Amino acid sequence: MPWTERQRAMLGEIGIRLWPSPQAGAAETPAAPPAAVPVVPVARSLAQPAPGLAVPTAANPAPSATAPPPSVVRPRVDPAPAAPAAPLARPGGLIQAAPAGAVSALDWPELQAVVEACRACGLCESRRQTVFGVGHHQAHWMLVGEAPGEQEDLQGEPFVGKAGQLLDNMLRAVGLTREQAEPARQVYIANVLKCRPPGNRNPDPQEVQRCEPFLQRQVELVRPRLILAMGRFAVQSLLKTSEPIGRLRGKSHHYHGVPVVVTYHPAYLLRNPLDKARAWEDLCLARELIQAAA
Repeated sequence: MPWTERQRAMLGEIGIRLWPSPQAGAAETPAAPPAAVPVVPVARSLAQPAPGLAVPTAANPAPSATAPPPSVVRPRVDPAPAAPAAPLARPGGLIQAAPAGAVSALDWPELQAVVEACRACGLCESRRQTVFGVGHHQAHWMLVGEAPGEQEDLQGEPFVGKAGQLLDNMLRAVGLTREQAEPARQVYIANVLKCRPPGNRNPDPQEVQRCEPFLQRQVELVRPRLILAMGRFAVQSLLKTSEPIGRLRGKSHHYHGVPVVVTYHPAYLLRNPLDKARAWEDLCLARELIQAAA
């Protein structure tokens, strides 16, 4: 859908470039091509005049000095080829990578619009749609996963497959839900990456870096009382550490002043059900921190 005037003005203020839409470019009338200019060969010998040029003779004297000079004919210079037009991704325009400082000024609708149009890395070429996030915008709990999978890419919502069903069961066990409820019970869920990596491969460091300003702004807007980091890439992105989850569990960390509890990703728990008991311990620790801060 096209950008509104307010969104265009806002994006212009924060330094995000919008390419013109294809409809706008089609409406313009192309300029008429320049008229052909005759080409004059290089100078010849006086004994061999160029065709069409008269040589002074007795019968055909040279023009007098008062006669107007002949018009000057210049050699033709072919214009340089025009640069190819930049590709357009959608009628609403194309957004390149947004500066981190610019993202920090966006509200919810503007942030989601920038994420949906983002082409800052190669994941935009294979995604079906972006997976922005769902939940209460003032939730006490914020859950951060790793990257969308196949079902998330199809539906545009995080944790909707089998891992999502397990997550819903885990949330219900501690009195939480992703369904509509008050901020103390309804969580907000987001991923480190907003686009699915092809074949559900692991996120590349460059992809995580390009998406990081979006997640940081989501945390700033939600202002949660606690973040539950689920999975290795979520933990590494938030805490800037390469330590394994097993060494980071069981204690509180911080992300921009917000307490962070580390736990396993639900997809990992489906493959390793024996660790579900440890994930339950992590949820209990998170609940204790929330209650202590109330």
